[in-house]
Amino acid sequence: MADERIIAGQGTAALEFLAELASLDVISTPVGGGGLIGGTALAAKGMVPGIRVVGAEPEQADDSYQSFRSGERRAVRTPNTIADGLRGFIGVRNFALLRGHVDDMVTVSEAEIVAAMRIVLGDLKLLIEPSAAVPVAAVLAGKLGQAGQRVGIVLSGGNVDLDALPW
Repeated sequence: MADERIIAGQGTAALEFLAELASLDVISTPVGGGGLIGGTALAAKGMVPGIRVVGAEPEQADDSYQSFRSGERRAVRTPNTIADGLRGFIGVRNFALLRGHVDDMVTVSEAEIVAAMRIVLGDLKLLIEPSAAVPVAAVLAGKLGQAGQRVGIVLSGGNVDLDALPW
């Protein structure tokens, strides 16, 4: 069961982000166990009225997406995704936060995740883990926000196995 202190700690990333740039229309994070999206949603909704919070998952590890859509907590039995940090299942407490404070969930393909990693590395000179690339892939695929909206992404984690890079 997730500890409230962990969820609150995860939310500090959004607090720091929105302290610098409070004019966002949408904020997004990758979703694994749900602590980051839960903490982000609580922080963002408390700081920026009207902000939309959207979680992003790999298509092949979409338990939170399925749970959000169905209203019932579900698990993907054998998640098979390059985004290894997102292979976990949404926790009970985090599912309640997802249902109560997150506006939408989107999914992306494995190819979109790899393309997002390459674009971030090539353009921003940042090597991000596959899990962090999931919401980036969603933006690139046109699944987050609408034209003219300001979308923020929490680039999570720092776990990159250089020997397992997909290129």
